[in-house]
Amino acid sequence: MHTIEKKIKEMGLDIPNIPDPIANYVPYKVYNKIITISGQAPIKNGKIIYKGKVGKDITIEEGIQASKLCAENILAIIKKACNNDWNNFGELIKLGGFVNCAKDFSDHPKIINGASDMLVEVLGSSGKHTRFAVGANSLPLDISVEIEALASLR
Repeated sequence: MHTIEKKIKEMGLDIPNIPDPIANYVPYKVYNKIITISGQAPIKNGKIIYKGKVGKDITIEEGIQASKLCAENILAIIKKACNNDWNNFGELIKLGGFVNCAKDFSDHPKIINGASDMLVEVLGSSGKHTRFAVGANSLPLDISVEIEALASLR
């Protein structure tokens, strides 16, 4: 078993089939071995799990869990882009994290660290990435977190 798949099982992660887009876009695009991954929401089995503003409607810990759920969806897309073969995976390049929060909230990095930490744990040194984490006045469908990503194929 490939090391990444083994780590996913050890961590008890449930890597889903790729979620359907909620608008007119594709979940990912591969160009010159770069996988551009559309913003992923905290969706599981087609349902939004974490809604509302972090620090107001949901706790910081729930925001971190929302971030991890976004990361599971990112892993699902990377696996699909790799033709379900982790040997085709190169590395994670960048995450862009958006946190739905009130104007005085300032723990954006703590929320997006949920995804960053999980992805590095699963992908090892190939999971190290650049990143931004920003607050947003609102996000689509009142989701609490949205994360986009760039990755590469071998």
